[in-house]
Amino acid sequence: MQRIFLFFAAVAILALTGCIGESTGTIPAVADFDAVRYMGTWYEIARLPHSFERNLDFVRAEYTLTEAGIIEVRNSGSRDGNVKSIEGIAKLERPGELSVMFFWPFRSAYRIIYLEEDYSAAIVTGSTKNYLWILARTPQLPPEKLREYLDRIASWGFDSGQLEFPQQ
Repeated sequence: MQRIFLFFAAVAILALTGCIGESTGTIPAVADFDAVRYMGTWYEIARLPHSFERNLDFVRAEYTLTEAGIIEVRNSGSRDGNVKSIEGIAKLERPGELSVMFFWPFRSAYRIIYLEEDYSAAIVTGSTKNYLWILARTPQLPPEKLREYLDRIASWGFDSGQLEFPQQ
């Protein structure tokens, strides 16, 4: 019985530590959002560091909308020549805001706070400023576009100096 309690206590602590950080609630998610256009492959251009992506390069996210309206998510990357991947599901909660689940029953916020009109690039965060990704449909961005996104991120109060730029 004590082992079960310790397991659930550890899970609760891990879940709560994901909630610590400055909220992104004052940064609006994109309002004009078409989930169908968002589907497909996105390349990770930059990210705030996290243990689950440590030393990952060639990082991609693939989104597929099912007939049931559920979004299948497959994130992959390479570490030391070995491909790592994880699959999950996402649900559109509001325009530009999804909840993503990789491990039942834990869901995470996925907030698209900037999206190019042609869906060629996006800036995504979670519920706190501890999470941030710059995504693009191509493995690289033109330097002027990247600079624009970095300036935008800094104006929202993210620590852009901490960003990692995985090899693509």
